[in-house]
Amino acid sequence: MIVRSLKDVIGTDRDVKAPTWESRRLILAKEKVGFSLHDTVLYAGTETRMWYANHVEAVYCIEGHGELVNEETGETHRIEPGVMYLLDGHERHTLRAHTDVRTVCVFNPPCTGREVHDENGVYPLLTEEDA
Repeated sequence: MIVRSLKDVIGTDRDVKAPTWESRRLILAKEKVGFSLHDTVLYAGTETRMWYANHVEAVYCIEGHGELVNEETGETHRIEPGVMYLLDGHERHTLRAHTDVRTVCVFNPPCTGREVHDENGVYPLLTEEDA
């Protein structure tokens, strides 16, 4: 059994920061449970372009307001507490954070904690063996 609080993660190597977001990685590949779990904040007034070519991601908004744009179709969706989205088709997407937007995200395959978005918004497919 693993019990871990957000306080245990903040300020450690599991607390990954980028110019438009911060991702606190609660469960990683090294836990060997088949997924990773992240508490992520996208900063107010920012726009983050992403494309998870190597991962499926489920996102559940728990705080804030923003807009999700499917870059492949042009569709837009309001993001607010209680809304989830699933990137089951590896869609290129942009999240515009009108306020700080806090989400809980699940990735499969699991992230190792070392991933950062490349110039296309893609996380590389890393494994614990790559460490």
